[in-house]
Amino acid sequence: MRFAYADPPYPGQAAKHYKNHKDYGGEVDHKLLIEKLCGDYPDGWALSTSSPALQSVLFLCPSDVRIMAWVKPFASFKPNVNPAYAWEPIIVRGGRKRGRDLLTVRDWISANITLKKGLCGVKPPAFNRWIFDIMGAVADDEFVDMFPGSGGFDRDWQEFKKGAM
Repeated sequence: MRFAYADPPYPGQAAKHYKNHKDYGGEVDHKLLIEKLCGDYPDGWALSTSSPALQSVLFLCPSDVRIMAWVKPFASFKPNVNPAYAWEPIIVRGGRKRGRDLLTVRDWISANITLKKGLCGVKPPAFNRWIFDIMGAVADDEFVDMFPGSGGFDRDWQEFKKGAM
């Protein structure tokens, strides 16, 4: 099977976090991104977004998606932001059906944020493993990282395929 994970700059945040990055290309067109995910990855995909953007991004998605949650027990607390942004929605479509012989995967994960990885928003290995499990991925599947950034997702996928994760 062929899956994709997309962790683009969240709507309205591209310039704030990435304008000085060598690959900066402006705001991501989420309508086109979701069309590409649906067209190129019919087996399944996952898309990270922010809670403030969830409504507008979800509006662009087909009706058969599910919302998952990444809960961050340790998150950056910003001045004058209360309550804190301590979770992120993950929009998921498709995936391999899991039988009752496999452990049930929760629709949420609790994992700390990463720090000092060179880019804002780098996901921790536990999060990436959870995405592989949500999709029901196995070693001979293809898993494409649409926004490779730090390369962590691809590294974790290679570890997963070797059975080391």
